[in-house]
Amino acid sequence: MRIVTLIEDANGHPQCCSEHGFSVYVETEKHKVLMDTGATSAFLGNAERLTVPLDQVDTVILSHGHYDHSGGLLDFCQLNSKAQIYMQQSALGDYYHGERYIGIDKAIRELPNVHFLMGDYRIDEEVSLFTDIKGRRFYPQSNLQLSQKVNGIHVQDLFEHEQCLVIHSQGHEVLLSGCAHNGILNILDRYQQIYHSLPDHVISGFHMMKKTEYTQEEIQTICDTARELKKYPSRFYTGHCTGQKAIDLMKPIMGDQLTAIYSGCEWEIS
Repeated sequence: MRIVTLIEDANGHPQCCSEHGFSVYVETEKHKVLMDTGATSAFLGNAERLTVPLDQVDTVILSHGHYDHSGGLLDFCQLNSKAQIYMQQSALGDYYHGERYIGIDKAIRELPNVHFLMGDYRIDEEVSLFTDIKGRRFYPQSNLQLSQKVNGIHVQDLFEHEQCLVIHSQGHEVLLSGCAHNGILNILDRYQQIYHSLPDHVISGFHMMKKTEYTQEEIQTICDTARELKKYPSRFYTGHCTGQKAIDLMKPIMGDQLTAIYSGCEWEIS
């Protein structure tokens, strides 16, 4: 299984660029999967430099309805019009950070190869999706700044539009989440409820980033989350909305179990 980080908030490759966005390519025995497309088309150039065959991608997963995960999708479809795109129907909602619109480009709804889902979905024996994450363990408090406009009124975004990708291939279980808005521990609880096991590898943002200094309570929550994750048998790969400050707090607790990812990172699972 080949995994390549096509775009991230920070750069880890001399020929790649970075942006506030997320896109990961996964090549399995049967599939070439793209999860998210960053905030712009920048990931396309990175893919070319990293020899990632985006024109051969057969499956695209949109993790949730925010621009920094969907911004390059229309440009991708100019390159590859055959890939099947899977997103939750609710990802078409009007999502905001304060007064700033952060939702997807509504032209995406007109793409002929989009499958609008309402809940969990199994594509085949190798690729499946799940949502309906109800837990609230260490729920990201930054979510409180995010809303959905319904009938002209801003209401709290409950992230029902967030879906997670699970890849079952060659004896390995890999879980991918764009931002883990519902909380990484709650996502793992839902995974265990569905699959009655735990993933070997988890690739996800943890939505801990903050532009101002952390309070002591926030630092405690980040460290407590790291201690909980350390109890799992999984290896974790994180970046994007986790933020470098949070990674620096978690790394001493989790050690080699936690890896920071950047634009241009590549590794294999075998």
